[in-house]
Amino acid sequence: MQVPETEHIIGMELYATTAEGIGGMLRQEPEDFIVKEVSGWEVEGSGKYLILELTKKDWDTHHIMRDLSRALGISQKRIGFAGTKDKRAVTTQRISIFDIPVESIEKVHIKDVQLTSLGRYRRAVELGDLLGNQFKITIRDISLEKDELKNRMDGITSEIRAMGGVPNFFGIQRFGAIRPVTHLVGEALVRGSAEEAAMIYIAASFREEPEETRIARDEVRNTRDFAQGLRTFPPRLRYERAMMHYLVEHPDDYKGSFSMLTETMSRMFVHAFQSYIYNRVICARIQAGIPLNRAIEGDIVCFKNSESLPDTSRTQRVNAVNLDGMNNLIKRGRAFVTAPLFGYDTEMASGIPGELEATIIDELKLKPEDFRLQEIPTMASRGQRREILLNVQPRFEVLEDDLNTGKQKVMVDFSLPKGSYATTVLREYMKVDPLKMS
Repeated sequence: MQVPETEHIIGMELYATTAEGIGGMLRQEPEDFIVKEVSGWEVEGSGKYLILELTKKDWDTHHIMRDLSRALGISQKRIGFAGTKDKRAVTTQRISIFDIPVESIEKVHIKDVQLTSLGRYRRAVELGDLLGNQFKITIRDISLEKDELKNRMDGITSEIRAMGGVPNFFGIQRFGAIRPVTHLVGEALVRGSAEEAAMIYIAASFREEPEETRIARDEVRNTRDFAQGLRTFPPRLRYERAMMHYLVEHPDDYKGSFSMLTETMSRMFVHAFQSYIYNRVICARIQAGIPLNRAIEGDIVCFKNSESLPDTSRTQRVNAVNLDGMNNLIKRGRAFVTAPLFGYDTEMASGIPGELEATIIDELKLKPEDFRLQEIPTMASRGQRREILLNVQPRFEVLEDDLNTGKQKVMVDFSLPKGSYATTVLREYMKVDPLKMS
């Protein structure tokens, strides 16, 4: 079954399930996408950090942290959180605030935001400080009859269970839903062309963008007139504007223009390129008929840690001697087949899996040393392995769509470990353009 062009661009070249999709759309209203963070630790009774449960509706994570810090009159650096959450959604997560009385929270009133004190703790909530997320998602505007819809949902769910889950693809959010260029910027940086990277980020336009934005980007791409770009680019494109402002003052210093971005954002480009390669490796494995939930000789597996999550710092190569034992561990959920996030020090598979990985790396004409980024070493990435299968067990209910007359809706529940994407599960059911999922 053909996937949308946008997904091809980011390396998601196929669906793992063969049943026809249900169509539909996500996020018609924020309540259609409910996310609750799953934490792996208990709150203590004392400590310098106040721990709160934050529930927000239709709020960007960074924006609510900014407004919360303003409401409390404190530095944003005193607020900690484990991960960013979807904006067009209702999300619940833990946050920490350093050295503040609970009474101060009771005076905060922000629209569509609820704060509940859980107690105090000896340290801050930090990025990655979670086990995963629970999702309750409504897919609306489905044109199928109820029986046909249920049959398709049953068929896809059966395929997912037979595979042991779905491919652990990096979803469209990793690359940009409306403008998937993040990995293209990363590729240009890895290949040593900061000028090309900057021009892609600033001036590569996509048809899904507003017309005025496309026109402004195209003009800068054709003229390199960054001063004019500052007059025509919308204020919301603040990162592109910051880079152009730098280039007006420092002509041709394209490498330096990336210093206008945060280090975290700059690293995102190279990581996105690695994610693109990883997506392609999974597709190659599926196309070769190799299961995702079973190892073959040459595979590299990682093992479960104390939180029952894959620990990619502990790996072992599969050979003829340990093959049966490894597959027994995989079956019991104690080990996981991996694929590379290719970098300058990434362990590569051997045998048939290694040939698949090498074919893609060779096609892209890449070498490990490319990822050292000699000219911008702060963006260098040594790479790592990542598990290739999301062990997910979706449950669903088919109902009449109360917002779209004559249509059906499906409510889907599932849980995912941290670092994975709900859309990688939903795309197998919907099989639509990613814009209908964003």
